Amino acid sequence: MAGGAARVVRRGEHDYERARSATLWNARTPPRYPDAIVCARSTDDVVEAVRMARGEGMCVGVRSGGHSWAGNHLRDGGLLLDVGGLGDVSVDAPATRAAIGPGCAGSALLDELAPLELFFPVGHCVGVALGGYLLQGGFGWNGRVLGPACMSVEAIDVVTAEGELLRADRDHHAELYWAARGAGPGFFGVVTCFHLRLHARPKTIANAIYAFPLPALEDLFAWAVEIGSRVPGNVELMLLAHRDDRGEPEIALTAPVLADSEEEARAALSFLDSCPVLGAAKLAVPYVPVGFEDLFAGSMAIYPEDHRWATDNMWTHAPAEDLLPGLRRIAETLPPSPSHMLWLNWGPCEARPDMAFSVEDRFYIALYGGCEAAAGDEATAAWATERMREMEPLASGIQLADENLGRRPARFVSDENLRRLDAVRAAYDPDGLFHPWMGRQWEPDRSGASKRRR
Repeated sequence: MAGGAARVVRRGEHDYERARSATLWNARTPPRYPDAIVCARSTDDVVEAVRMARGEGMCVGVRSGGHSWAGNHLRDGGLLLDVGGLGDVSVDAPATRAAIGPGCAGSALLDELAPLELFFPVGHCVGVALGGYLLQGGFGWNGRVLGPACMSVEAIDVVTAEGELLRADRDHHAELYWAARGAGPGFFGVVTCFHLRLHARPKTIANAIYAFPLPALEDLFAWAVEIGSRVPGNVELMLLAHRDDRGEPEIALTAPVLADSEEEARAALSFLDSCPVLGAAKLAVPYVPVGFEDLFAGSMAIYPEDHRWATDNMWTHAPAEDLLPGLRRIAETLPPSPSHMLWLNWGPCEARPDMAFSVEDRFYIALYGGCEAAAGDEATAAWATERMREMEPLASGIQLADENLGRRPARFVSDENLRRLDAVRAAYDPDGLFHPWMGRQWEPDRSGASKRRR
């Protein structure tokens, strides 16, 4: 890239492999090799990189923070455009608005907003950059109240397949704006700035923590399914099946609550008293005040760094009696720690705006197979993939945050929205410059009939 500030690494150069591996948080780097990696530092770098790719006939993959478990941005051939260096934040506190670069980590944004008593529903783990997180929907803190974080995106600045910088919102390039809220790693542009609507920061944060032996599984999950619709929106009821310090399977319950007062928080957690197996708990902490730093620490404890991860997931509204055999099999076949299953009570109850994001359900189940050595890769990946494949008849779709599309294609938007995404792609990327989702091919229209919509 002549005259640009961006760093370009070509395959075969001495630091290529280090640059390729550095694009992932996951220590399990897929054996996929772009022809070139461009590390952008500015919007101009992005424009030049897209034009370079177009000129050299290379497809483009985009990386913002590298927290894609599957490494969706890593593809064979083409150009990998790393926009992690675009992390600027500009906050207009009186207007409760912010403009952020795709490389900005959600945890860092939350820290910046704290002195202003403002909040944004960022991801649950430290370091998750907002670029990929917002494109795929964004399930974060207080998401049951505020909805997927992409609902708080009011506009995007995006570089198109033609190398043109556009502002897309409800009134300008509305179809591109529609697609950016839910298309995830199949989005056909490079977002260089997200314009966000901010929210009031919760005044009180607390948690409830329990741990149960495996024999409590059926009663615990049956109760959780039955109570799910009555759990207050500001509570994230989660059940985690994992192995304890002795290597025995156990079920942990955690229920973070974000409220405006301690009284409200305690009232919100009172539903836990109805759990029929509380007396069997190995650990019981009914209420503990915490901060966001504690919530992040709790998340990172179950996703330790320098591990090799494989994931899969499903949305479901199936009754407990149908789910329990699969949940029992998941728990009984758990690989060694830190592998685990997450069950989240979601239950969207509010209408969603018109956006590409369109698949969610009452409950979310995700499997995370983690190991330290490459020798464990196949076993952890097979556990996650096969257990979810066995439960496919009960699934309504998947969430792109924990996708496994390369190994198990699944429904991630509604059929209608997938057709609409294909139509918008044909309008804005008719030559197929940007990679589609893994596991799904998209053929560009070579007829010349597709024209970019303005």
